[in-house]
Amino acid sequence: MNQPQRLYELLEESSDINIVCHNNPDPDCLASALALGRIAAAAGIDERRILYSGDISHQQNRAFVNLLDLDLHPFESATVQNRQPDSLLAFVDHSLPGENNTVPPDTAVDIVIDHHPAEDVDARFVDHREELGAAATILTEYVRALEIEMDTDLATALLFAIRSDTLDFLRGATHDEYDAAGYLHEYADQELLRTLSTPSVSGGTLDAISTAIDNRRTNAAVLISHVGRTTERDALPQAVDYLVRLEGVQTAIVFGLVDDAIHFSARSPDARVNVGEILNGAFDDVGSGGGHHDVAGGEVPLGIFADYTSDDAQLLEMVEQIVTARLFAELNLSDETDE
Repeated sequence: MNQPQRLYELLEESSDINIVCHNNPDPDCLASALALGRIAAAAGIDERRILYSGDISHQQNRAFVNLLDLDLHPFESATVQNRQPDSLLAFVDHSLPGENNTVPPDTAVDIVIDHHPAEDVDARFVDHREELGAAATILTEYVRALEIEMDTDLATALLFAIRSDTLDFLRGATHDEYDAAGYLHEYADQELLRTLSTPSVSGGTLDAISTAIDNRRTNAAVLISHVGRTTERDALPQAVDYLVRLEGVQTAIVFGLVDDAIHFSARSPDARVNVGEILNGAFDDVGSGGGHHDVAGGEVPLGIFADYTSDDAQLLEMVEQIVTARLFAELNLSDETDE
């Protein structure tokens, strides 16, 4: 029995499903959740919930949710802790309870469909393919194999997700992404795809990117910067995507203060550098970090920093010193930088 059929049989045996997105879900996660919900509906599950934690703040993600009219619900621990025996808990685009989600770490998971690096993935059904560029690629394969009706919204969501997670097929795309895109193209709304690809940008995002440009420090081919304190968490990946294009830069890491945590975003087209391992090695003892070799993110609670001072400028200065020192140590760089 192949994977799509195994998943379908598990769904047929169940009464409802909670599909949990990772924190601050992106188009790949949201489209994958939408597709799994459609498969669950075809298998006879009437109660289907897509749950998320954090914010949908990136302008592209907000446009994605609004234009496709996705039905999302805030995650609450009681939803998964008090579920019935035939109620399923599914993860898409992430794998482990308590990592990049607010699910309690000891929670049993029924379904995991993911493409991010992870160890010790445990569930009743697992399809974990790190070699792929998007989780939406896997869900597209399932929809095709199970002959689920492909409508315009689902096709548009999946195709946009694949394009978004692979930077229009320039990052991590495999033959499977091209094959899935070719199939989806026939059903997708091209005008809606163009609209999703060019969302408006908030002033806060532009301010954060400007701050990152001003604060950049380079050492050899490594650039490290910060956006200060911002409410625009998704400005970090946008800033790092811009700065990694700077001439001579092969690795870029941008951090910032968002609420009560330090958030990180990293990029590196340099095959010799694995930014997922860099962030994990630098901050695993105080927070979380990881991802692919060329794209990664992380988060560290402010903890004692926030207790030490209420002065944001002083707090940021301390954070900058410690974060930069940890990153330089993990990257085996000296503390001499070019401003």
